[in-house]
Amino acid sequence: MKIALSALFVCFISLSVKAQLTPFELSKDKNYTATYAQVIDYYQKLNKLYPQQMKMLNYGTTDIGKPLTLIVLSRDKVFDPALIKKQNKRVLLINNGIHPGEPEGIDASMMLVRDLLKKNQLPKDVVICLIALYNIDGSLNRGLSRVSQNGPVAYGFRGNYRNLDLNRDFIKADSRNALAFTQILTTWKPEIFLDNHTSDGADYQYVMTLIETQKDKQNPTLADYTTKTLTPYLYSHMKKSGYEMIPYGAGEEGLPDSGIVSFLETPRFATGFAAQHNIISYITETHMLKAFDKRVYATYDFMQHLIGINQRDAKLIGELKQKVDEQVTQQKTFALGWAADMQKVDTITFKGYSAEYKPSEISGLTRLYYDRDKPYTKTIKYYNTYKVTATADKPVAYVIPQAWGKIIDLFKLNGVKLQQLAHDTTLNLQMYYITDYKTPQKPFEGHYLHNNVKLNPVDMPVKFYTGDYVVYTNQPINRYIVETLEPQGVDSFFAWNFFDSMLGEKEYYSDYVFEDIAAKLLKKDPELKKKLDDAKTKDPQLANSAQAQLFFVYRNSPYFEKTYMRYPVGRLLTNTKLDLN
Repeated sequence: MKIALSALFVCFISLSVKAQLTPFELSKDKNYTATYAQVIDYYQKLNKLYPQQMKMLNYGTTDIGKPLTLIVLSRDKVFDPALIKKQNKRVLLINNGIHPGEPEGIDASMMLVRDLLKKNQLPKDVVICLIALYNIDGSLNRGLSRVSQNGPVAYGFRGNYRNLDLNRDFIKADSRNALAFTQILTTWKPEIFLDNHTSDGADYQYVMTLIETQKDKQNPTLADYTTKTLTPYLYSHMKKSGYEMIPYGAGEEGLPDSGIVSFLETPRFATGFAAQHNIISYITETHMLKAFDKRVYATYDFMQHLIGINQRDAKLIGELKQKVDEQVTQQKTFALGWAADMQKVDTITFKGYSAEYKPSEISGLTRLYYDRDKPYTKTIKYYNTYKVTATADKPVAYVIPQAWGKIIDLFKLNGVKLQQLAHDTTLNLQMYYITDYKTPQKPFEGHYLHNNVKLNPVDMPVKFYTGDYVVYTNQPINRYIVETLEPQGVDSFFAWNFFDSMLGEKEYYSDYVFEDIAAKLLKKDPELKKKLDDAKTKDPQLANSAQAQLFFVYRNSPYFEKTYMRYPVGRLLTNTKLDLN
């Protein structure tokens, strides 16, 4: 009887242990990534086993109609974000499956959560938040689409239900996924953020490469800590784990041994968006051609090391975040665009494979391949310095007409403090007129992204109305405010077409009617007549076009609409007392 009970007990323990294995661990050759249903089911079962230290919280509704699930791990059983901050604990946010064809983080996080709970290894001073699977839409569209990737046997699709690349959507927030993410970000206020990915591109010896918030785009105080302490720690510990890393970057001439240029993550990307919230951010990029199990385990180890230094430096990281929030509140000038400085070159050791060429079996012409029988280690150029290409001095405040509702909604969601005018009023503001901009012929992520924006600032009185919004630039979220509202910003709301309606004329004229009016205007206004004559002298095309001359007079007349090409957000440059609600 005792032998039978003992055997039954051993069998029960064995089944219990097996029940906690992930679908990845249970699969043949560990070449399988969990489906969305398996992910949620797995975490629900874990939650039943460890209800005191784990919570599953749902946020919003994604574009596929399902909520975004956040896994929260708290050693002290505290799950109130405000109380966690009062207890001076750090928050680490990890995102998985934004590109479901790059699923390593999904499976690695499932194992990590289990092991931290099972081994009672939750950090004392860090609350861990993990988004179980961000692009649920793409995950449900399961099959084979990344033809250049070595496993797993099946996975989700890069685009979501609206065919959006969700890692280009954060600043514009077209998807409901992005709205739910922003709610998580502003609710939990992480100090460090990690987004798990898989790379493509050249072949080399590394299982993982790393993207960090570009140092010249990052707040200098945070950049000093990340470049001198945090990032070196991650590199050294990953090397000890057997997964030596190198910075992710595009080859200067297509091949990595020609030198690599560090990646610039602007606010359309998750990490660039997090940087606007003064959050330290990383992206892991495991290599597409390495075995899937190695990619999963490398991601697992990286997350462990990130948790480890977050715990070790918890007090310091909190102090740095508070200091940076204060600095950004007082900051006067903000960068709006960046470009790699190719005159400043570092060097790094790179372990690659020889790039060779041979005839293509398809075309018979020359094709590239990497010969893994010819590994090499060499010193290569590393371009890791960016220069600022555009800046703006912040105004005292921005004034936003309430008509631009999506902007107001996004500002509220991002934690921007807003006030409203109590009465109709005329304000003396600096208004921008858009004098030029370039737009591509093809859309990018559902938008025709404007660039090379040229502005003419004009000080003028403008009528605003009760309920219009005033945004003072004395907030820790100033980077987000300025980078979205200054039209020349690389990922500004203007760039993403939020204000395109103001680029079109609403009134015009009948030529035969305005001919007589224009003639009277020129007779009454000698300065206007001289302005036209001077313009004709400088521009032969104008001189030879009656229609163009008529439009010139119209454009310089009192009849021309004052709001055409006028950016509707005003800049308050002085500490004017406003009557606000």
